Amino acid sequence: MDTSKFFDLKGKTAIVTGGANGIGKACCQILAAYGAKVVVSDYNLEAAEKTSKEINADGGKSIAIDCDVTKDDALVNLVDKTVKEFGSIEILVNNVGGGGAGKESPYDISVEQFKKVFDMNVFSMWRLCQLVAPHMKKAGYGSIINMSSMASINKSPAISAYASSKAAINHMTRNLAFDYGPDNIRMNAIGPGATRTHALSTVLTPELEKAMLKHTPIKRLGEAVDIAGAVLYFASPISSWTSGQVIFINGGGEQTLDM
Repeated sequence: MDTSKFFDLKGKTAIVTGGANGIGKACCQILAAYGAKVVVSDYNLEAAEKTSKEINADGGKSIAIDCDVTKDDALVNLVDKTVKEFGSIEILVNNVGGGGAGKESPYDISVEQFKKVFDMNVFSMWRLCQLVAPHMKKAGYGSIINMSSMASINKSPAISAYASSKAAINHMTRNLAFDYGPDNIRMNAIGPGATRTHALSTVLTPELEKAMLKHTPIKRLGEAVDIAGAVLYFASPISSWTSGQVIFINGGGEQTLDM
């Protein structure tokens, strides 16, 4: 068995939305390390350029493109600039997401706020898939990885917009796999559990961490590289017969807050 090409991404171009920090940054780094040319896409261009420069300094090849995924012209510009710079698109990591626990009480959240979560988490993903698909078909290789969440299957208070948007991503992924599969484009999703990012660090306490790990067999929170490892699998030839799947990276359990 020749395993040399299983994780070989040389000659392939990857777009990662929300790629400047956290999970997105780890995805950019790991894809570049395995040979992909990486577009670090983020609404914060300065942060995206910093990540891109780090990748290039480590021997990778990367550019940064500013993109607000809720604006259609920004999504079109992202795809056009990527193709102009690198000539093709083979990998898309739809990583951007917004909303969250404790912020979405139905007594307080407005319809516009609820809609905004879907604009960012669902509609932007669907549209970007639509934009990159013709380029993937032309390249003869396509892997789209959508970032879901454990919230898509858990039940918690004050998170109805975010959780339902992530559940929509799961089902959208499974259905789009049928639409794009004949063009050799694979579509999969990843649902991270509680992962150490800057956002989590702003609220995490030792007591909260202990509560979150009560039902987690592997007794630690996730790291960004844990999620990036799953992205690498889905992006690579090793998963060439894997499509329409949602995988949860969560230490084997649920990071719930019940004591």
